[in-house]
Amino acid sequence: MRTKQIANRFREVILNGRWIANTNYKDQLSKISWEQANKKVSDLNTIGLLTFHINYYIEGVLNVLKGGDLEIRDKYSFDAPSITSEKDWQALQQRLYNNSKSFADLIEQMSDVQLDEVFVDEKYGTYQRNIDAMIEHAYYHLGQITLINKMISNE
Repeated sequence: MRTKQIANRFREVILNGRWIANTNYKDQLSKISWEQANKKVSDLNTIGLLTFHINYYIEGVLNVLKGGDLEIRDKYSFDAPSITSEKDWQALQQRLYNNSKSFADLIEQMSDVQLDEVFVDEKYGTYQRNIDAMIEHAYYHLGQITLINKMISNE
C-alpha cells in the first residue's frame, strides 16, 4: 500500500530515519539546548523558530486529516511564542513528535484511493501532493537546522 510507504517516509524525516539525510528532527533537536534553539545566526531563522514553523504546518494538515478544516495561514507560520526555558523547548519538541506520530498514523490508515482525492480545494491538489509537500518541506528545514546547529557549535 502506498499509504504505508508514505507514512514511513514522513516518520523518517521527523522521528527515526537516517536514509536521506543521515539524521532526523528528533536526532538533531535532542542535541540542542533551549539557549541554542534561540541563538540567532546572521539573518537566519533560529532553530526554535524553524521547529515551530514545521510543526505549525503539520498541525494544520493534521487537523484536515482528522476531518477538520484547513485553518492555517502562511502569514502566521512564524508567529512562535518565545522559548524562555528548557521546559518550553522540550514542550515544543514533544508537540512536534506527538503531532508527527498522529500525522503518520492517519496517513497509514488512509486508502490509496484517498491519496488521489482533492485536498480541501482543487487549488491545493491531492492528498498525495500535500503529504509529499510536507515531507519535502520538512527535509528543507531539517537541512537548515543541521547547518545552523553546526554554525552555533563552531562558535
